Amino acid sequence: VQLQASGGGLVRAGGSLRVSCATSGRTISNYGMGWFRQAPGKERQFVAHISRNVGFTYYADSVKGRFTISRDNAKNTVFLQMDSLKPEDTAVYYCAFYRGGTYYREESYDYWGQGTQVTVSS
Repeated sequence: VQLQASGGGLVRAGGSLRVSCATSGRTISNYGMGWFRQAPGKERQFVAHISRNVGFTYYADSVKGRFTISRDNAKNTVFLQMDSLKPEDTAVYYCAFYRGGTYYREESYDYWGQGTQVTVSS
């Protein structure tokens, strides 16, 4: 099972960016998926989750209304659209397969991608 995150970069505050997570080894329609992020010197934190099948979505309060998680099952890819970006969104963003349990906890995910850097300048 592999996950490859991409699409990170440098953007000004107020701008937008979309990061992608291409997967292989599993059919993502059978799994919930999540995005987490880790800022320098901080612990990794939950960002967004999308459930399998119906695709219910859940967000951290800090990104609600600005970020949108989505999936393309045909391409086995998950996306995170980030709008109205703020400097505090600067972090490495990780995607992961959900295995069960509380969706905002790291231990509920079993396979992780390598991360993609998002930097928001003020």
